[in-house]
Amino acid sequence: MNTLVIVLIAAVCLIAAYALYGRWLAKKWGIDPKAKTPAVLHNDGQDYVPTDGWTVFAHQFSSIAGAGPVTGAIQAAAFGWLPVLLWIILGGIFFGAVTDFGALYASVKNDGKSMGLLIEKYIGKAGRKLFLGFCWLFCLIVIAAFADMVADTFNAYVVTDGVQTLAENATVNGAAGSISLFFILFAVVFGVVQHKVHFTGWKEVVFGLVCTVLAFVFGMNFPVILGKDMWVYIAFIYIFLAAVLPMWFVMQPRDYMSTFMFVGMIAGAVLGLLFAHPSMNLPAFTGFQNESLGTLFPILFVTVACGAVSGFHSLVSSGTSSKTISNEKDMLKVGYGAMVLESLLAVIALCVAGAAAGADGTAAVGTPFQIFSSGVAGFLEMFGIPVYVAQSFMTMCVSALAFTTLDSVARIGRMSFQELFSVDDMEHAEGWRKVLCNKYFATIITLVFGYILTQVGYSNIWPLFGSANQLLSALVLITLCVFLKVTGRTLKTLVPPFVIMLIVTFSALVQRFISLVKAFSAGTGVFMVEGLQLIVAVLLMILGVTIVVTSGKELIKKKAAN
Repeated sequence: MNTLVIVLIAAVCLIAAYALYGRWLAKKWGIDPKAKTPAVLHNDGQDYVPTDGWTVFAHQFSSIAGAGPVTGAIQAAAFGWLPVLLWIILGGIFFGAVTDFGALYASVKNDGKSMGLLIEKYIGKAGRKLFLGFCWLFCLIVIAAFADMVADTFNAYVVTDGVQTLAENATVNGAAGSISLFFILFAVVFGVVQHKVHFTGWKEVVFGLVCTVLAFVFGMNFPVILGKDMWVYIAFIYIFLAAVLPMWFVMQPRDYMSTFMFVGMIAGAVLGLLFAHPSMNLPAFTGFQNESLGTLFPILFVTVACGAVSGFHSLVSSGTSSKTISNEKDMLKVGYGAMVLESLLAVIALCVAGAAAGADGTAAVGTPFQIFSSGVAGFLEMFGIPVYVAQSFMTMCVSALAFTTLDSVARIGRMSFQELFSVDDMEHAEGWRKVLCNKYFATIITLVFGYILTQVGYSNIWPLFGSANQLLSALVLITLCVFLKVTGRTLKTLVPPFVIMLIVTFSALVQRFISLVKAFSAGTGVFMVEGLQLIVAVLLMILGVTIVVTSGKELIKKKAAN
């Protein structure tokens, strides 16, 4: 089948869903353009910052469109492109976008409260503590997986038989890493100038583009050749700073500038598919069992992950975006719109992988990042862009997908840890509680445990990431059900996604648990790989079951009361 046809079908479905289903939800739940948002009411110049709607959209999309839609869609294609495509479209429309929009809506309507505080309000303090513990554990998994991906992308060396040598693509990887460093530097310049001058409209766009181009020019001319370990250290230093500095200083400008790259990346992929219109070489369906991944149910769903539905998105919606929305009318495009765009990105990644596969259906060799970046770089070369420029641009783009998620999740992890130990009267709280709630201490603790999990490696931790991510979405959905029930709004659209995601995620976690136990029984398990995974899997299951039971009881009480 022609890949262009697949992309067009997906685009029509997703755009129609935004225009029809998204607007229907907004109308049913109620949007008030005249209401004062939390960003306006609590403007503190740190977390609560009234921001232009499109800038918030850029932050939301850049934060949620991490490595997930690319990595998940390409990995899941082992089951065939058709089931992946169907789940991306249906999941994105009825599961993911609804969850993201619902979390943003509930937070804005509740004074910008994060999901943990929303749970305390509508379910109780015990539910909040459990949820925050789950969120913090989940953030550690995301930090570990995505930091490992970034370091792998920039790594300029390979190890063969214990001997380290420069990789064939060392210069390209080094240039992409250098671009990332200059990108952060120019993002700070952009943020400081924007904070002082307040550029709007075309002036903001031009200034942002200039900073983005300069980062690429300097980065490509001064590649930084480093090994994986050093890039891991650099990544953690950056996300520490991003987690503690004001939003306007680095995160918002970086996300805004990243959007230009993502637009260029998506445009390059779409134009390549349009003019080259390659065939989808991957098989449509390979069967219900895959030797490397497992069974189609539930593995397909947790592997696709962010391209269809992601609990992490709700943490971004309620943790950062809800505190920067300056008008409620922007919530639809930020919450629902950013998610359907991410689903489209997942479809494009699937098609690029399909075009890169052999004519006999053999998948391209390499990591999902490498397959996607080399595929789109090939498209860009068709338009006369030099090979080095195209490869550096695409390597930087795919790493930026992970980087923009990393800085957001580090901040959310820090906030979850703080909220876990905070009390209403922090001024008179015990000394140990004040230490744990200190943003610098909370960030360091979060990153230390995240670093420990990087020793597992992203390929090993991805199944846990997918399962935890989908389970988080189910926990968010049940919280939204309680919120909508209490406030007299319709919740029927949330019940099916909630039930389905619970079944999927617990099935995946139980499967993973059994496979890890078998590994130790066979004597092949290693503590720093299978052992850490087993500990995390057990904690996720315990926390997940406890939260579901607690939330379910509260929902039943609310229904009985009505």
